[in-house]
Amino acid sequence: MESWVRFSAQSQAKERVFRAAQYACTLLGYTLQKGGASAELLSTIKQLESHMSLTRKLMRLGNSAEALEAAKRSVHLSDCVLRLCITVTHLNKVMYFACDNVLWAGKTGLLPELDQNKWSQRSFRYYLFALILSLTRDAYEIHLLMERESRSSSAKSFNSSASPRTPIPENGEFPLKPPPSSALSPLPPLPLLSARLNKQLRLMLTVLRNNPPLLLDVLKNLCDVFIPLDRLGLYPTGPGFVGACGLTSSVLSILTIVHPWLKLKP
Repeated sequence: MESWVRFSAQSQAKERVFRAAQYACTLLGYTLQKGGASAELLSTIKQLESHMSLTRKLMRLGNSAEALEAAKRSVHLSDCVLRLCITVTHLNKVMYFACDNVLWAGKTGLLPELDQNKWSQRSFRYYLFALILSLTRDAYEIHLLMERESRSSSAKSFNSSASPRTPIPENGEFPLKPPPSSALSPLPPLPLLSARLNKQLRLMLTVLRNNPPLLLDVLKNLCDVFIPLDRLGLYPTGPGFVGACGLTSSVLSILTIVHPWLKLKP
């Protein structure tokens, strides 16, 4: 079992390296095209990108089974929101990898009459659904950690403000103090809303800074989501932006493989 886990990690690392090389070719091709490179050089880079993509599809032939096993494990999570998001994410990955396998068969000539455009669109739809669910899971975890951090900060503030040596009046009652002038004149709605938003933003940044695995997962998913949005025509960004996003997310994925503690769990 341990040897299989090690082999799977090595395969994932190799696939991520090929993915980084593929999107690096995409970005390089876009840059050279803007710089007025020759058509022959652009064609060579395009062919290299296609070879990288085909190699990645070959390396992902068994990923559907792994995603299905991951979905079976996530069914037993105690948190219902995490259970739903993670399980459905893995099920979408099962379908995404299955479509990817069909595309590989079509590109290699095993299915010569395959409508590759149709299957590619179908594959990217499942990929997009998986990423949206992953981002939903990230947002939920950020919300939980922000609530925990807020409660912790409130408790510390209360303990520090409490004074155990405050003198007690002889009659046992504290005199009533008039409220401060700021309490009598509440802030206007807009400044109050702005202050709350700034507080929530600082709290979110604190949570992400203290949780590198969650921060990397958010950044990786945000980069990845632009790829299917562009390929499906829902939010076209161009090959340059897609290449930069794909390269960035690939490097972040490699980091989580090299340093397993950076991988978000469960």
